[in-house]
Amino acid sequence: MSDDRLSTNDRLYTTDAQMLEVATAEALKGASDGGIPIGAALFSSDGRLLGSGHNRRVQDDDAAMHAETNAFHNAGRQKSYRNTVMVTTLSPCWYCSGLVRQFGIGRVVVGDDQNFLGGQNWLAEHGVELTVINDPHLISTMAEFITTHPVLWNEDIGEE
Repeated sequence: MSDDRLSTNDRLYTTDAQMLEVATAEALKGASDGGIPIGAALFSSDGRLLGSGHNRRVQDDDAAMHAETNAFHNAGRQKSYRNTVMVTTLSPCWYCSGLVRQFGIGRVVVGDDQNFLGGQNWLAEHGVELTVINDPHLISTMAEFITTHPVLWNEDIGEE
C-alpha cells in the first residue's frame, strides 16, 4: 500500500472496545435499513476481522438471519472456530448461543445484557469465555427500539 493505512483484512482489533465498535457500526446500519439494531462480528484470536453482520430478519424476510449468524456467514469457512471471538451488541439468544456451541467459538463479548439475557450464562457454563461490557449507548439504543417496536422485538425473540 502507498499509505500507512491497513486494509480491512489486515487491521488488528486488539481490545474488546475496538471489536465492539465494529459490531456497533453493524447494529446502527441495520437500524438505518429499517431493521433490528443488533450487530455482531467474528474475529480471530489475534484480532483480525473475519466477518461482520447485523440482524437482517426484516430486510431479508429471513427469520434465521440474526446478527451473529450474519457475521458467521460473512466470515466464510474456517478450519476451526475454537480460537475465534464472537462480539455481539446484545446477549446472544438461544439460537445464536447454539451456533457458538455447535462450532466451538471460544470467546463471546457482549455489549448489552440488560435488555435481553439469552444463553450467555449457558455458554459460560460450557467453557466459552464470556466478557460483558454493558455499554450505556447500546443499552439505551436497544431499550428505545424495544419500546417503540414491541411487536417486531417480540417476533425477533420468539414471544407472542
